[in-house]
Amino acid sequence: MNAGGVRGLEPRGRILTLMALVLSAYLVLLGRLVYWQVWRHGDMAQLAAAYHDDTITLPAVRGNILDRNGSLLVTNTPVFSIFASPDLISATERQDIAARLAPVLQLTPGEIQVKLATTRKFVYLARRVPAAVAQQLDGLRLPGIGKIAETQRVYVDGGVAGSSMAANLLGFANDAGKGNYGVEGYYDKVLGGQPGFEATVRDLANRPIVLSDRQRRDPVDGATLQLSLDSTIQVVAERALADGVQKYQAESGSLIIMEPQTGRIVAWADVPSYNANEFATTPTASFIDPIVSNLYEPGSVMKVVTLSGALDTHAITPDTRFNETGVAVVGGVAIRNWDNKAHGNVTMTQVLQNSLNVGAVKAEQLEGSGNFYQYLKRFGIGSPTGVDLAAETSEPLRDLAKWKPVELATASFGQGVDVTAIQMLAAVNVAATGGNLVWPHVVDQVIDSNGTRHPVRPRVIRQVVSAKTAQQMQQMMVGVVEHGSGFAARIDGFKNRIAGKTGTASIPENGKYLPDQTIGSFVGFLPADHPQFIMLVVTRKPQVLFEGAYVAAPIWKTVASALITQWQIAP
Repeated sequence: MNAGGVRGLEPRGRILTLMALVLSAYLVLLGRLVYWQVWRHGDMAQLAAAYHDDTITLPAVRGNILDRNGSLLVTNTPVFSIFASPDLISATERQDIAARLAPVLQLTPGEIQVKLATTRKFVYLARRVPAAVAQQLDGLRLPGIGKIAETQRVYVDGGVAGSSMAANLLGFANDAGKGNYGVEGYYDKVLGGQPGFEATVRDLANRPIVLSDRQRRDPVDGATLQLSLDSTIQVVAERALADGVQKYQAESGSLIIMEPQTGRIVAWADVPSYNANEFATTPTASFIDPIVSNLYEPGSVMKVVTLSGALDTHAITPDTRFNETGVAVVGGVAIRNWDNKAHGNVTMTQVLQNSLNVGAVKAEQLEGSGNFYQYLKRFGIGSPTGVDLAAETSEPLRDLAKWKPVELATASFGQGVDVTAIQMLAAVNVAATGGNLVWPHVVDQVIDSNGTRHPVRPRVIRQVVSAKTAQQMQQMMVGVVEHGSGFAARIDGFKNRIAGKTGTASIPENGKYLPDQTIGSFVGFLPADHPQFIMLVVTRKPQVLFEGAYVAAPIWKTVASALITQWQIAP
């Protein structure tokens, strides 16, 4: 009985023994896992990092940028990046190699030795050096030193010495290939393409580790952008603007030309500007494009918006008359004309021609504050245009309930409301298009790495005023040039064919307007009834004269005359 009982327990004992062994093995494995993941985590991370240090990025070639005629604005030039494989350089060789490399790479021997003193298997010594430097390196035949062919951005010269063409519009790509500002910043991913890689990962015994069935991915080059910019007109614009800024001793100036119906940008100039080829040594403030990034009070150019809204609501007609006394008192504040004079019995056309502040206030009051505010918004005041450039800013309009009557009155002639130059151009362009607000843009088409062209379609954002209102405003703006403040924009052969508006704005600072400091501007288009272009010129803080009629309209005329000739525009 006892013997039989013992034999019956043997299977259970073996099972218990087996379970104990499994449990012991599990505890050992768990202990090792805890050891490696917790106590040796840092060592494992360093080991993993060491394995992956040998994966080399294969840069894509950044896409070119062309003007509307296919001429190069931005391209790439061959350069080389110099690297070292420190694991192939013994400690005794480092000093000699550093000494021989230093004069070629324009580094100190100490700087090179620091880079060589690493456990990494790949380290850059210099990025994007000229081919001549790479050739000198080849002649040295140094162990563990190599080169990688890359490219570097090249920007063509502009119309003004020391600046590259349309620098503020185009922006630049830095040494890491990252687009900054302008077109380069906005279209960075499109231009940059997709980098590839080559995996040369090895273990501690220097044996290759196969991570997958593919150790290389070829880069996909960036797309080429063809702009609507006209290089010939761009050069003329840059030179004329620079001459005007110098002549009137202005702090700066900007000029934009756009096709009215399509919103295609023809020219885009800023003075002062910079050389994008020398971005590394250029003050950051120079990169800011005032056309899209700086706010200003537009002054009397805003009267185009004010009177257009009043016309569209039938609050006025071009021939509406009233007795202009030279002063309007709103909320206890006396608002006067720029010339401090009364002009008597005048029409709304004469209000625009002579840029009468009191007349603009009258139109705003007849229209009503609610309608006036809504038309500001419909014209795009307070909203970004969506132009395809980096860093566009805007100042949203406050809710109507937060406006005082006097603030609405001064806004009617462009004081106390902030815009950007591109925003103001787009707003006035409504009169040129027959009543539509169009999207301003600079890229015409994207040409991908396969050569396929992808056109950028112009678009209408919305209809702002009726075609009749736009036509009435066109004729009122013609009167500004023929009989009013826009006299300096007249061009022989284009009598009654140029529509324009002057602007002279005070500059606010710390709640007060600066004495004797203005922003003078002129916006105009031609031919008036079927315009081929619209142009805005802005001059900031001119010291010789100060009104837009004298400091901006003459610049406009110079560039417009060149456009007429270049594009063979008939009256």
